[in-house]
Amino acid sequence: MTLARTISFEDYRDAAKRRLPTVLYDYVDGGSYAEVTIKRNTADFAALTLRQRVMRDMSAIRLSTELFGQSLAHPVILGPVGFAGMLSRRGEIKAARAAAEAGVPFCLSTVSICSIEDVCAAVKTPPWFQLYMIKDRGFVRELLSRARSAGCPVLVLTVDLPTPGARYRDLRSGMMAQQTGLGKIRQLVNGLSHPRWLYDVFAQGRPHTFGNLTAVSGTGKSFSDAWEWIRTNFDVSVTWADLEYIRSNWSGPIVVKGILDPEDAKEAVRAGADGIIVSNHGGRQLDGVESSLRVLPRVAEAVGDSLTILMDGGVRSGLDVLKALALGAKGCLLGKSWAFALAAGGERSVLRLLDTSRDELRVAMILTGCSDVRAAGLDLVRSS
Repeated sequence: MTLARTISFEDYRDAAKRRLPTVLYDYVDGGSYAEVTIKRNTADFAALTLRQRVMRDMSAIRLSTELFGQSLAHPVILGPVGFAGMLSRRGEIKAARAAAEAGVPFCLSTVSICSIEDVCAAVKTPPWFQLYMIKDRGFVRELLSRARSAGCPVLVLTVDLPTPGARYRDLRSGMMAQQTGLGKIRQLVNGLSHPRWLYDVFAQGRPHTFGNLTAVSGTGKSFSDAWEWIRTNFDVSVTWADLEYIRSNWSGPIVVKGILDPEDAKEAVRAGADGIIVSNHGGRQLDGVESSLRVLPRVAEAVGDSLTILMDGGVRSGLDVLKALALGAKGCLLGKSWAFALAAGGERSVLRLLDTSRDELRVAMILTGCSDVRAAGLDLVRSS
């Protein structure tokens, strides 16, 4: 299939699989353990039925919204994806440019290939920034200072990674484990069998380091050095009281990512978070938990309008976006979708993905009688 005919999530996924070495494709596509939660994320969207309505005046509909003082052309955010610069040359910059052109935010991962400064210098609209709460508070403070100085308007604090879940695909491929000599040879042969990726990323996309971690001693040398530093710095002692430390070093909105229980959502309100992201980390952490979509209405009921609710996990189309809005979200983060689009065709494909998602949302709104994304509610859906 040519890129001109690449339209749906599955199209981009297939194109990315052809283009990427197996180690990188499995990193994006996979999840933790038996990958039960990944399947639930998408299955629960499929099980939720939109309620079609007819003979309503849909000549004026509104897709735009506002989040944390920022106007969005439609309620979608490109969520944080680590290693994106290994999927396409300077991938985070390409994705940020596509998001800016589409009129939606881009959120830069802590473990991005391109640094905060590089991405902010390449776009007129600075990205949101995602942070892991780790033991080295000095590094956290420095990273927040860099993001603030670069103009990042929103901080996304990921809280569901106090320790990494085992992603068996990554362990088998060598992504997160030391390879034997034979394993390294297999990786080399597999990389050589993907010449377009080899030229675009491996030859032209250097430096192949985590741009935001190069100040940490030793982490600029290799991915394995950086990953080992990150792994040993995850902090299992973090509590809601630590949000005060973040607030003391960040003046803008703070959005807590990784909420999957109504009681934790209430804690976020009490701790002073400006928003939460209902998320199970894309099925990449605790396998066997509920899907983000299934939890979403309970979270929305628990906290009401006390803060802004976003969600991610299993969002594959504009129709899915409308379903999430109906259950209480004010916007959706895309992860795998834009990562596969980036791998398939770079900035142009990410922009096309966003344009398609917007068009799908518009059609779904017209055919359900929803004239304003801000007013989407439970009357739009039925559980099957």
